[in-house]
Amino acid sequence: MMTMKDHEIYVLLTDTGTVLNRTIKWFTKDPLNHASIAFDRKLTDVYSFGRKTQNNPFFAGFVKEDMSWELFKHATCEVYCCKVSTQVYNNIRNQILDMERNHAQYKYNLIGMLALLLNVEIKRDHAYFCSQFVASVFEKNGIHLINKSSLFATPGDLVNAPDLQLIYKGKLRHYIKPTRMAFKRTRTA
Repeated sequence: MMTMKDHEIYVLLTDTGTVLNRTIKWFTKDPLNHASIAFDRKLTDVYSFGRKTQNNPFFAGFVKEDMSWELFKHATCEVYCCKVSTQVYNNIRNQILDMERNHAQYKYNLIGMLALLLNVEIKRDHAYFCSQFVASVFEKNGIHLINKSSLFATPGDLVNAPDLQLIYKGKLRHYIKPTRMAFKRTRTA
């Protein structure tokens, strides 16, 4: 028999230790400062707004994240689970897959991040920062993870979301199977 909450969606919060991550941490005072949505416990289908290439944090937008990137090698993380109905799961998945198909029209919301710091509400079409993306996707589908506008969502707000249950806290590489974390080794001259 099917229950009202048959599916799980995961929220991944990370601290990669990059300069940008440390800068955001300085402003938010949150230990984890990047948020993503995953559709599987193994974190193979992970989506967010962030850097499109490993080495350039300023080329950013909608991304399907690759947890095997060197960027995530030493990341600390928390993985949360949200149980949802089949309809909500399908709606969220379809919304994100549509965003993936139309990824070129989505931009990283740097203006929104600055507005967040100034406590000024600025809504921009097709532009998100990572935690705003996570909160707004759930919000659009009837699940209010935080008790304020998704325009002001921080990763720290998601930690306290009553609909999210913590399932793991620690190093990301210990959560993901070692075969997925086969990082490329750089040659030394």
